[in-house]
Amino acid sequence: MNTQFIIDYLSTLSMNNNREWYHANKDDYKKANAEFEKLLQTLILEIGKFDSSILHNNPKDLTFKIVRDIRFSHDKSPYNPAFRAHISPKGKLPVPVGYYLIIKPGDKSFLGGGLFADMFKDATTMIRDYIVRHGEEWEKIIHEPDFEKNFTVHGTVLKNVPSGYEKEHPQADYLKFKSWYLEYPLKDEEVKEVEIFLGKAVELFQIMKPFNDYLNKALVDFQMPTR
Repeated sequence: MNTQFIIDYLSTLSMNNNREWYHANKDDYKKANAEFEKLLQTLILEIGKFDSSILHNNPKDLTFKIVRDIRFSHDKSPYNPAFRAHISPKGKLPVPVGYYLIIKPGDKSFLGGGLFADMFKDATTMIRDYIVRHGEEWEKIIHEPDFEKNFTVHGTVLKNVPSGYEKEHPQADYLKFKSWYLEYPLKDEEVKEVEIFLGKAVELFQIMKPFNDYLNKALVDFQMPTR
């Protein structure tokens, strides 16, 4: 697993973000992508030691395209210079939630977890309702010392508690959220040292597992919308 090559390739792509350069260097893309898939396979096996629900995954099914949809974007650069993956019981689908990884040069890499998508109203309602009923469990998870040391809950947040929920509820601040996710930023140098990176990733993913488990209990009956 050559994470140095991944960072170097993506750095060069970010400086040459055009179709001509990309196609002229397609072999380097294939090599970098293969290294990323090797990294994912190792992560699957290591995460599987404490979360067996993700062991069935094939790395190829967990990654996101590097090609950007530029139809409605002011930024017309055709590629996103990043390798991204979501490791969950159902692959890269946003629900159930799992373990998110993005490698992006310029110290923009991070490890993540939870629900990043805020467009699924049913999912948002399910989590809010679960927090209402299981507020003490929520507080215990987010105030666990190792969790607090490494994570803060992020997400799209409303200005006010939504209608239908008590404004004075002990977890009212979290009922304002439409999504609930975690991010742990990584510098390029941390990513390039593959053994250090893997150790940090596995440690942090294990710390975030109770948070993911909580959200997945709330989302157990969620159905992805059909197109």
